[in-house]
Amino acid sequence: MRRAAFLIGVRRGAGRTMTSALIEARALGKSFGPTPVLRDVNLSVEAGRGAAVVGANGAGKSTLIRLLAGLSAPSLGAALLFGEPARALRPALRRRVGLLSHQSMLYPNLTARENLEFYATLYGVEDARAEALEWLERVALGAAAEARVRGFSRGMEQRLALARAMLARPDVLMRDEPFAALDADGAALAAALVREAMDRGCAVLASAHSAAALEELGFAVLTLSRGKLLRAEPSAMRQSAARASLARQVS
Repeated sequence: MRRAAFLIGVRRGAGRTMTSALIEARALGKSFGPTPVLRDVNLSVEAGRGAAVVGANGAGKSTLIRLLAGLSAPSLGAALLFGEPARALRPALRRRVGLLSHQSMLYPNLTARENLEFYATLYGVEDARAEALEWLERVALGAAAEARVRGFSRGMEQRLALARAMLARPDVLMRDEPFAALDADGAALAAALVREAMDRGCAVLASAHSAAALEELGFAVLTLSRGKLLRAEPSAMRQSAARASLARQVS
């Protein structure tokens, strides 16, 4: 039986129609020993679009992000970025990918500026110091530029990790629980940066327990349940169904 494939696109932007998938899962499966975590996942996210994968703890959201980021090898199927296997992505394409995971990937004994300068240099960004300072201002950490990361609060570290993931202006952005540890101002900042990235054509895949904030950004919402990907109803449809159910109960 043919499985559902979730195509997130097409969007018009920058005076052209963008149709090629930047993030793609084809019959993707992952098992740990005899236990399947993901089963026959089919997903395609095109330029300028966003997909939110929601589910309970242990549903496989982080595993899916790791597979599509090329950090883990699939047991079955294919995980692709820019049409190429994510696990063996060429360095030139790898530099076009931004990842924000549960690990900040920051060096605690370096300052905030030094961390961003290091990653800017790694990604081939011109004038790494100036770019680092600009992003520190953008995530409201300019005053902490010379402070070592080991003294940061979890929220400050998350803001810095967001800057790290986005300073090279990636064409693909993957975020695992993108609003975790952020206060209201930090969450609003993160949402604005994601919207900016999508407007310039970035494909975004995010995982979350709740999709409300991502839905407001225009993300398609998919539910991961028992290792399988399902299309979720938009919140407006869920609210309408709830109201109809309540009306039937009252009548």
